Amino acid sequence: MSVLSSIRALLPTVSWPGWHHGRQTEIGRRTTEANSIRYLYNQMMPDMALRATILDIRRMDRTDPRVKKIHGRMARTATKGGLRLEWAGKESPRIRRKWDDYVRRVGLNRPSKVESDARGLAMEGNLALQWVLDDAGRVVAGLRMPTETLVPLVNESGRFENPAAAFDQYDNNQGKRIATFPLWQLTLERLDPDSLDDQGALGRPYLDASRTAWRQLRMTEEDLVLRRRQRAPLRFSHVLEGASPQELAAYKDQTEHNQRVDAICTDFFSNKKGGVTALQGDANLDQIADVAHLLDTFFSGAPAPKGLFGYIGDLSRDILEDIKRDYYDEIDALQDTHSWVYQQGFRLELLLQGIDPEQEAFRVVFAERRTETPNQAADRALKYQALGVPEAMCWDVAGLDSAAVQAMIDSRRERFDPYPQERIGSRSTGRPTVTVVPGNAPKGESATSINNGARA
Repeated sequence: MSVLSSIRALLPTVSWPGWHHGRQTEIGRRTTEANSIRYLYNQMMPDMALRATILDIRRMDRTDPRVKKIHGRMARTATKGGLRLEWAGKESPRIRRKWDDYVRRVGLNRPSKVESDARGLAMEGNLALQWVLDDAGRVVAGLRMPTETLVPLVNESGRFENPAAAFDQYDNNQGKRIATFPLWQLTLERLDPDSLDDQGALGRPYLDASRTAWRQLRMTEEDLVLRRRQRAPLRFSHVLEGASPQELAAYKDQTEHNQRVDAICTDFFSNKKGGVTALQGDANLDQIADVAHLLDTFFSGAPAPKGLFGYIGDLSRDILEDIKRDYYDEIDALQDTHSWVYQQGFRLELLLQGIDPEQEAFRVVFAERRTETPNQAADRALKYQALGVPEAMCWDVAGLDSAAVQAMIDSRRERFDPYPQERIGSRSTGRPTVTVVPGNAPKGESATSINNGARA
């Protein structure tokens, strides 16, 4: 059976949004007037307003180190630790093996691949991955597609009419359609769309609303540099009493010729009564409150204030801690959006292998849900252990793969066990005793106390 035949056979088992058993359900019109106009416009070409926004964001990222820092730091923070499977119930070794194979083939074990997709999601506001299959019906690649070339083929209610033809791709230079993708082959996840239920509403780049403030900031900074260069130098007024215009011009040429090539000629020359007088430069060059205001306005649309991107100023440490918590919440939301796309690709992989993913209680998440230091993650895992949380969940909280850790522990026990009857630890359980000590950490937070115990 060919790959296409396998996919067609599995399509009735897939729960596509707005479809039930291969037939679209009746959905009332939910779109606004603006969305209806966009729907008619997109029947002819991609959304040019979104295309212009994405091109602006890309230019900002190339020319401004602040924008590059925002996108880069968001991508690195969100993808730190890599991907893993999270189970709500008992783990399936079969699904685990297929997940490891899927990660290796698609390249999700490469930090550069996952980080590149995260940068694309932040810069374009959308993450569109095209799934490439081999002859055996396995997903071998997830290629990120340029969002500005895609058109969702939805009706006026914002629902896909035909899952076999869900997206068109256009060549914007030639103005023609070059490819059509079924819903199973291209997974599109959006960041802050106008309506999540409207499948034709694409997402918005993270710094979309900051473009105006960024242009004003760049213009003001350029004007500030020109003002300093033109008004800061010390100038002179040369007066040659009784000199003819020809003599004054010759003197001016000789004086300016003796100056450095890169110096700005700001001296004044006159043939009236006087002499050479020094003129002080601009004394108000330190007044840059307008630049500081535009800088604050620009960073108000960033995931974190400017204090986390190099502009420390008078930011106190306590306020910085509160700001970091808000930043971590933004990163968690970005991780949820990002990992869902890889989860859809893995579900497609299982369907092609004849496995119903609805029967397995798993989801794809990033290993480090909160950007904590290793000590903070370990401390939180120990607190969970003290509360009696299952051991596998404690390993996951610590940022480790619980299945891999348990396999290593079992393998070590089989190879070498110096105390086969009793292990070092507490007398009752044979494991380290972990207790929570309130008020024994900075800011009154709880700390942990570990007692390894002793052998009887």
